[in-house]
Amino acid sequence: MPDLIITHVYRRFLWPMVALIVVLVAGTAGYLVIGGANTTIVDALYMTFITIATIGYGEIIDMAAKPGARIFTMVIAFAGIGVTTYIFSTLTAFIVAGELNQALRRRKMLKRIGQLSGHYIVCGAGRVGANVAHELDKTERPYVVVDIDPAQIAAHGQRHAEAMYILGDGTEDEMLEQAGIRRAAGVFAVTGDDSRNLVITLSSKQLNPACRVVARCHEVNYFSKMERVGADAIVSPDFTGGMRIVSSMIRPQVVSFLDEMLRSDDNVRVEQVTVGANASGSIENFAPPSHEYIVLALRTGGRDTVFNPAPDRSVQPGDVIVVMATPAGRAALESRAG
Repeated sequence: MPDLIITHVYRRFLWPMVALIVVLVAGTAGYLVIGGANTTIVDALYMTFITIATIGYGEIIDMAAKPGARIFTMVIAFAGIGVTTYIFSTLTAFIVAGELNQALRRRKMLKRIGQLSGHYIVCGAGRVGANVAHELDKTERPYVVVDIDPAQIAAHGQRHAEAMYILGDGTEDEMLEQAGIRRAAGVFAVTGDDSRNLVITLSSKQLNPACRVVARCHEVNYFSKMERVGADAIVSPDFTGGMRIVSSMIRPQVVSFLDEMLRSDDNVRVEQVTVGANASGSIENFAPPSHEYIVLALRTGGRDTVFNPAPDRSVQPGDVIVVMATPAGRAALESRAG
């Protein structure tokens, strides 16, 4: 991991320090010429330093009869004082404005992200991304938000005190790498721009073909493109919103039930648990009766669905158990399923 603090300081102070060195070298060379053969480099450098620092100990190089030397001194003083004033003001702003603290927090956050595995990356912290992050929080799934807009990132940080986020462009491989794309379980490409979501999908699949990518899409002509670059699921908020409006009219009790489930303090959700490669047994083995979950269905390897499966129903590796569960219930089932 790059040393972010050193990099930040380097970028802020490199050119001012170069300018100060140029002034010191120019002043030293000038005073060597003005002072003549009896002037040493230390004398010339000292004369330059006290001129820039406005110490005013007195001229150790005689310039009484040298008007040009005094003009040279004024030029060196003007340039040197300007450069040093800029350096100190920048240093003050760097500390007072909290930039150093921000760099430290960013370094700590990247260290935390580097320890994640099986997490999710949310590219886009707007209205849709905020709801995605909220749901991941409620179901206790680790995630990292990536957004290029500082205001969106700041708002997300205020909503989620312990959130992990990166300020940057999710279409860039470097940002996805910092977010841990190679260890991620999935990526949400949910910016407000279909073309950006397309690039995020393509980049994510190139960097980690095994991760699942869910993309947001408004324009119909982007659906096929996103499918071709590897999107595992494409969601249109316009279509989904329309279906929700119809459902609220023709099946209001179902919608009310789902809404209450999403608002539940127990964070109950309809979840899926995949049976591991080395696991086998019956539904009862994997999901014995518990108040933490209810088994709703079994999706077999052939993608056939068995609703309300019997407790002695055989379960094979790769099957998916669909349950209504709390986060603790889901974790327990995942542990048994391997």
